Amino acid sequence: MAAELFVKIKSMRPIKLKPIGFVKNKVKAPRFGKFAKEVSEIILDKKFAPALKGIDDYSHIIVVYWMDKIKDYAVQHRPQGNSEVPIVGIFACRCPARPNPIGITTVKLISHQGNKIKVKGLDVLDGTPILDIKPYWPQYDKVVKEKIPSWVNKLEF
Repeated sequence: MAAELFVKIKSMRPIKLKPIGFVKNKVKAPRFGKFAKEVSEIILDKKFAPALKGIDDYSHIIVVYWMDKIKDYAVQHRPQGNSEVPIVGIFACRCPARPNPIGITTVKLISHQGNKIKVKGLDVLDGTPILDIKPYWPQYDKVVKEKIPSWVNKLEF
């Protein structure tokens, strides 16, 4: 079975992604936490300005980005290097060292003008490439009676 899975994965076609824009903010170096009040500007390629039509009707959006500074991945990881939390699989945490360094964050939409939007709470470095923007829809995105491990509350946000 494992060999069969390897063949299927190995034969998958490459995926090509192109950034639609980038982030401009004051965060120049990686850090743990303190992003809740961080204001960032997302600057899209001007050809995507029309794609923001209607975005002002939302209070929150979901930003999909590429963590371009990540050079390698881990299969298991201790989140934030915090000795009070267990080592977990990379898919059981939101750590950046992923096989595909794709990140998502739900943020507050502050303003929109032309091809630029300002958001609050985006946990990325200045210059991070943006892959996509989606509106927050509680029908898909809101979770009721969620369950998370207690160690998550020991991390910095």
